[in-house]
Amino acid sequence: MTVDDATAVTPADARRTWRRLEAVHGMIYFTPDAPPRYAAVGVDHHRSGYFGSRVAAMGPVSAEVVIATFYNFQPALVRRAMDGLWERTTPSALLGARLAAVDDSLRRAFGPELLESTELADGAAILRRAALVACERPEGRPLFAAHAALPWPDEPHLALWHAQTLLREFRGDGHIATLVIEGLSGLDALVSHAASGDVPRAALQATRAWSDDEWEAGVESMAARGLVTADGSFTDAGRAQRDRIEARTDDLAVAPWAAIGADACAAVRELGKVLTQRVMDAGLLAIDPRRFDD
Repeated sequence: MTVDDATAVTPADARRTWRRLEAVHGMIYFTPDAPPRYAAVGVDHHRSGYFGSRVAAMGPVSAEVVIATFYNFQPALVRRAMDGLWERTTPSALLGARLAAVDDSLRRAFGPELLESTELADGAAILRRAALVACERPEGRPLFAAHAALPWPDEPHLALWHAQTLLREFRGDGHIATLVIEGLSGLDALVSHAASGDVPRAALQATRAWSDDEWEAGVESMAARGLVTADGSFTDAGRAQRDRIEARTDDLAVAPWAAIGADACAAVRELGKVLTQRVMDAGLLAIDPRRFDD
């Protein structure tokens, strides 16, 4: 599909469009519907459920593969969470449990009227078109490629979630490639993220399980390279690097959105406002909704 200049999609437009629906994907990591579904297939620890359900598309891989593809979690945390996981369950069982939790959550959040609406079906079709363009470009994106090989759900709300999941992992793998090019480790990336002010240090450090000593060592390493000050704030060089990373990530993620055009992207953003509010109102995602604004 080609798009004429009048409907060209910029990398910034693509980022805004992806971000508008990110809550619909991201709720699976927070929804109270997920732990019971994971427990039913033998996984009763929330960290194991998170890592296992997200990496299950890659098969029964080791903790080292998770460390590499998820990038910024403390390695010991990943090894503990993955220890013995594939002896207690299977990737197929976890994938089924994950999709069942998505179904539980989105049915409750969207309600019968929205679930059966033309708007939701049309939005799912648009997102699927974008995701299929991404599927033509799997090179260098291992976590995305694994998800791209999964079967598409039939129901619109699940197809929409799956499409957004693909687009999210497509973008995420490109982001990691950019971080590697810039010479940032997983911890370095978190220190840079905290310095940007997008997410507080405390939240990043706690969810990724880095100790205070490890975090301070990360700050010292970044400071020695002139990227942050002693208190973890950006230097001019660090801010310029962060801007490069974000711009390059946007560039690498634009193709699926450019293929569907500006009008379709605008329609996705409008639908995303509605769906994000439904997700928040249902208590599926305990995050400031402004993170998903245009």
